[in-house]
Amino acid sequence: MIDRRQTVVAMGLSMLGAGIARAQSAGVTDREVLLGQFAPTTGPAAQLGLRMQVGMLAWFRHVNAQGGVAGRSIKLVTRDDGYEPEKAVAAVKALINDDKVFALAGSVGTPTNLATLPVITEERIPLVGLFTGAQGLREPFNRNLFHVRASYFDETERIVQHLTTLGIKKIAVFHQNDSYGQAGLTGVTNALKRRQMEPAATATVERNSVDVSKALEVILKAQPEAVVQISAYKSCAAFIKQARAKGYGGQFFNVSFVGSKALADELGDAGMGVVISQVVPFPYAANLPVVREYQQHMTAAGEKDFDFSSMEGYLSARVVTEGLRRAGKTLTRDSFVTGLESMREVDIGGFKITYSPKDHQGSNFTDLTIIGRGGRFVR
Repeated sequence: MIDRRQTVVAMGLSMLGAGIARAQSAGVTDREVLLGQFAPTTGPAAQLGLRMQVGMLAWFRHVNAQGGVAGRSIKLVTRDDGYEPEKAVAAVKALINDDKVFALAGSVGTPTNLATLPVITEERIPLVGLFTGAQGLREPFNRNLFHVRASYFDETERIVQHLTTLGIKKIAVFHQNDSYGQAGLTGVTNALKRRQMEPAATATVERNSVDVSKALEVILKAQPEAVVQISAYKSCAAFIKQARAKGYGGQFFNVSFVGSKALADELGDAGMGVVISQVVPFPYAANLPVVREYQQHMTAAGEKDFDFSSMEGYLSARVVTEGLRRAGKTLTRDSFVTGLESMREVDIGGFKITYSPKDHQGSNFTDLTIIGRGGRFVR
């Protein structure tokens, strides 16, 4: 006959175990925390997702080699969304329901992130390091989203400020025909309005397409001195090449989402002089501690190529890790969010991040770079 006291103790231990299990969120064990990424790893925008992934993995590899965070290694699961909103929603649902990830990180794209927002909000799953600067993902405020990069409004203001300082006034906009392109167009238009100006012309290209013939006709007809491009690398490269072939001699400016190295590779010799705004430190010159560490950890992971997209993935991974560290041993999604929100002017080797319970912007850093000879970048 089983002693009643033993039964009570056993029940108590069982309830305690269940309580501990409930205290920790999905994707968390004593030895591991599982993160999910939804991003294009195939298709015309594949390099954006792949390079973000490479940067994150380089940092997580280093952290895991040091024993992880609170004894937990960090594992990343990536699902391909092809840079299509419907596929992104399916990928996020699979990461949450099938893979049972703890949090999301390194997602890529405005239309894809916007499409997944209802699911992320309903599930109350944190997402850190969105590779997009769209204002629609910053306003209204969403407690689940943590940005590591400046906004497209910050980038386009920097571009327009630079152009107008040079005396350039006829500025056209070539943009993707979706929420990403519209976000960039709004940024350029607002920056011009502040200077009592307006775009000389605007024209669009469909997402994941390189059919730029109609856009080229509209913009070249306006004879702009400069063209600001808000699209992905293949369509932007197609536009630049065809414009140059038709004798256009003006300047081309791109925001960071274009995928700087991918654009330079697509353009080849036609890339000389193309300007790209950036939201992360220059990854090729180890002037900052974080860049030196990035280069060391990328090299240790067997990655010989440095670029802005993997730099952004690397920084996003470092922010995730700092949030995990601040969350403590009993890791839940809520403690992770609270940990991130406690970050004030956190200096990651020369790149500063600030969050609060009412502001998840993270950084307003912007820079301008130019594609030089042989596809090399200069500041």
